Amino acid sequence: MNIRSLTRGDGVVIGAAVVLFIASFFDLTSYGRQCSGGYCSSLDDASAWDALGTLMSMFLAGVIGAVLIVVTRTLAQPRKVAGLDMEQFGVAFTIFAAWTGFWTLIDAGSRGPGLILGFIAALVLAGGAVAGALLPALKAPLMSAPKPAVAGAPYGAQPGQPNPAYGYPGGAQGQQPYGTQPQQAQSFGGQPGQQQAQPAAQQGQAQPDAAGAPAGDFAPFWFAVPVARPLYGEDGSPAPIAELAPGTWYLAVEQRGPGLIAQTQDGRRGVLQDTTGIQRG
Repeated sequence: MNIRSLTRGDGVVIGAAVVLFIASFFDLTSYGRQCSGGYCSSLDDASAWDALGTLMSMFLAGVIGAVLIVVTRTLAQPRKVAGLDMEQFGVAFTIFAAWTGFWTLIDAGSRGPGLILGFIAALVLAGGAVAGALLPALKAPLMSAPKPAVAGAPYGAQPGQPNPAYGYPGGAQGQQPYGTQPQQAQSFGGQPGQQQAQPAAQQGQAQPDAAGAPAGDFAPFWFAVPVARPLYGEDGSPAPIAELAPGTWYLAVEQRGPGLIAQTQDGRRGVLQDTTGIQRG
């Protein structure tokens, strides 16, 4: 789970769900007496926890929907139930909670703070769940990306210390932005500090990559992403197969248009479509 993948829309959903849960402990009806047709009756001060139907269909349904949405957003690969994503179930729950709250508010003879506040929270919750995937302002990351502690050091590593991240060939080398040429050539899989002497006639010849395919002008290199980014399948499937996390080095094995073919720690390969801001080892 990666909480950095949450957006501002998810923040609205979380906040509204918290308010909705708190409202369930407030009184659904107001104080006083209700009179109709010359007959007056006392109004019982009861919260949603004393009315099981209202509790389940309005308050808990909205909270459960928010949990499904947030959990799905933090997973690297969406989970499906009966062929539908958990997020779709969550959005349906929030809309159902707002719909139930509306008719409960209309039908109530007296409206207490719990019912009014609960309906407002359910309405905001449903709006955030639906608009979170549509409005650009709500698609922005909820938390800013972490920055390296020291400029020039490998992403997530301290200067002078080996980097324990996956597969990175050295811990004290400076970084180079993606697309620039290194000062000294280093063959794929070589150790830091060792210079590979090559005859002048072999300079510019293509070197094979780890998979044995000719790499042409592309040389495999290690890189890190500044923020969490999805990794898509090489077959062009729209569903991500993994998520690249900040602070870990990954291997770029091939150029694919504007993107890169990256290899994860468990050996899976996929297309990194967004290469802006990546840090090259």
